Amino acid sequence: MAGSDDPQAPRSYLLGLTDAGGTVPPELGVARRLATRGHRVAVIGDRSMADATARAGAACTAWSRPAVEVRDWAARSPGRLVRELAETMIIGPAPSQADDLAAAIAAEPPDVVLTSSFAVGAMIAAEAAGVPYGVLIPNIYPLGAEGIPPFGAGLRPARGRAGRIRDRSLTAASRRMFDRRALGGLNRVRSAHGLDPVATFWQQLLRAERLLILTSAAFDLPGALPAHARYVGPVLDDPAWAGAAAWLPPAGDEPLVLVAMSSTFQDHAECLQRVIDALATLPVRAVVTTGPAIDPASLRGASRVSVVRAAPHADAMRDASLVVTHGGHGTVVKALAAGCPLLLLPHGRDQADNAVRVVLRGAGRTISRRASSRRIAAAAAALLQDAGAAAAARRLGTAIVRDASGPALVDELESM
Repeated sequence: MAGSDDPQAPRSYLLGLTDAGGTVPPELGVARRLATRGHRVAVIGDRSMADATARAGAACTAWSRPAVEVRDWAARSPGRLVRELAETMIIGPAPSQADDLAAAIAAEPPDVVLTSSFAVGAMIAAEAAGVPYGVLIPNIYPLGAEGIPPFGAGLRPARGRAGRIRDRSLTAASRRMFDRRALGGLNRVRSAHGLDPVATFWQQLLRAERLLILTSAAFDLPGALPAHARYVGPVLDDPAWAGAAAWLPPAGDEPLVLVAMSSTFQDHAECLQRVIDALATLPVRAVVTTGPAIDPASLRGASRVSVVRAAPHADAMRDASLVVTHGGHGTVVKALAAGCPLLLLPHGRDQADNAVRVVLRGAGRTISRRASSRRIAAAAAALLQDAGAAAAARRLGTAIVRDASGPALVDELESM
């Protein structure tokens, strides 16, 4: 351990991370910023993260339990979704995560442990070893707070007594589902590491020294957050597989549209094709990035619509007039940082919540992921002509860039 009271003295940070697709670039961006400040950084993560972790300047070890594919897109009810998450991302890997991280702490004790939101095994190991831990939340605040609608529901802020009752009842129902599926397994892992049980699943996250929310307070909705929750600004890094990709937009002077859907599979190929078909009918140029999940060759392009696996979003958004996306947090905040309005087709996870925040600020529009090509084309054409949406995106983007470039993230990490 460094053992110094000086917050800027070199310290050791151990990160226990899981690959949830869009969470990887911001979480490894945290590792990169700590390494750049001269701290010693080690990561235990899924094998899929090894190359990106090395590029972030951190030593990397793989979890002993290989990651299991998350099929949340196939869940047809909230209960089945929670069961899928519990089995594949939360409780399933928790025992081996706890053992792996405990062994790493015993071999070389860190000053601070940082974990992904669902890496509860890593949290348990840190707590059992008496090492302070922080939870990285690379999206909006998800744990429920007065004033913020329940996470994942895609709801606008509550209005009046009926709205407050709505939020409390839905939040309580969500917590009951997680407790039913995950609390027993969580407490078994806690017991195996000598810890008392917790009363609810979410208490494990709330026991952290810091909840580090990697977004801008200007983007999220205001709410009564716990005192140890901090907005520390978004990390706008591109994923390692996209940052160095060679790309050229289609030739011409028409407005450029960037299409960026999920980097993990969400059964979205058909939606992407309808977006391509829609943009082919408009006087625009478009670049469609499929990411690792979908083969570009499986989609039909068009003369002014280029379909590629990857392009550096920071570069493409700099020249774009519109971004069409599923609504993942990383794509949304990067588009706003570039001053681009958004057309959102949410698929799941936090995407409908992000879409609500964009629409409330006037910076874009939301339509169904099942919308026809004709409707997608009409919505895109309307946004391209909407000067108000572009201005709202620039205003919100100014706040996001300010928070992303500020010192809050590293200051909080160095003060733990």
